[in-house]
Amino acid sequence: MGESSLRIVDVKAYPTSFPVDPKNSVTLGVGRAVKRDAVIVKVTTQSGLVGWGEAHHGRAPGSVAHLIDNTLRGLVVGQDAHDVVGVWWRMYEKQLASHGMGAGASLAISGIDQALWDIRGKALGVPLYQLLGGRSRRVPAYAGGVSLGYQDPQALVAEAQPHVAAGYRAVKLRVGDTPARDIARVEAVRRALGEDIVILVDANIGYTVKDARRAMPAFEDLGVGWLEEPFPPHDHASYAQASTFASVPLAAGENHYTRFEFHRVIEDRVITILQPDLSKSGGITECLRIAHMASGWKLPINPHSSMTGINMAVSIHFLCAIDNPGYFEGDVSKDNRFRDELVSTPYTVGSDGCVAPLEGPGIGVEVDEAFLAKHPVIQGLAYV
Repeated sequence: MGESSLRIVDVKAYPTSFPVDPKNSVTLGVGRAVKRDAVIVKVTTQSGLVGWGEAHHGRAPGSVAHLIDNTLRGLVVGQDAHDVVGVWWRMYEKQLASHGMGAGASLAISGIDQALWDIRGKALGVPLYQLLGGRSRRVPAYAGGVSLGYQDPQALVAEAQPHVAAGYRAVKLRVGDTPARDIARVEAVRRALGEDIVILVDANIGYTVKDARRAMPAFEDLGVGWLEEPFPPHDHASYAQASTFASVPLAAGENHYTRFEFHRVIEDRVITILQPDLSKSGGITECLRIAHMASGWKLPINPHSSMTGINMAVSIHFLCAIDNPGYFEGDVSKDNRFRDELVSTPYTVGSDGCVAPLEGPGIGVEVDEAFLAKHPVIQGLAYV
């Protein structure tokens, strides 16, 4: 398919939301979830070939969509969809590098970039992992998503056990409540699940340095695999202090944007579990650079997953195409319509606790545009 047929003629963002049923609401470090948001990006080429991507909502889905439709669209229309590096740099140079919405621009760029890779795979008739230079293989997954939050320890055990029965060999618990309650929950899950299941914890920036000093030695004793985002992403001083409290690895990256922010994280040698989000950190094009940079330091990449099955499918393809892959974050959220209704099945967890990439061309998921029409953006806070 020639260059002219892949000339980009339209870019459209769809901010979308649905309310969370109160009985399925999860409380975590950033609050109690009351709705789910996403921004879906559709890129159309001259030949009619369409690519889909997901931009993280940034807790302001309408604003991220507006940025795509009213600013980035003008930079992308007319470009060649095959030129992912050139299009990425054009968006970066004209929007993110100067006076350009900062993190919001990175989210928006990510969704467009995913859609371009989807187009390229479809044009060539190959799945994304192959286009990226990888191969199909089994990728270990952990039970994550907006789940396993603050609740009575036995209720948490009851929520975690079915995921292990379904095949997961690792689970991620939400901490950042109080150290005492967090430790009690991790202790209960460890007793119930045994020593063979990996337990990860995520504080969602809910800790102070004092909290981390109290919790981390206990997490080490309980064999916790990592402590994720105890502090905001730019609080380098607190991360450096916490790295001395225990041997539990520190994880972060979902709120770090582009290789330029990851450069410092890697060179500081404090955060050793890197978690770029392919819908936040700059898309596929930029996350490949981040992964390759991390590979030079022997650091694993464990992508943070966003809201919809588009990002989930992309993350698995990506993990199959880098030489320092870690876990895939399986979404075990209850009633996630962005996973179950917006798209065709993005992945299936096997009895070995692993997932495999989709084999269709491009990202490999089908998007239901009728869903987007039925679920317009809901204004207001996603967490209260």
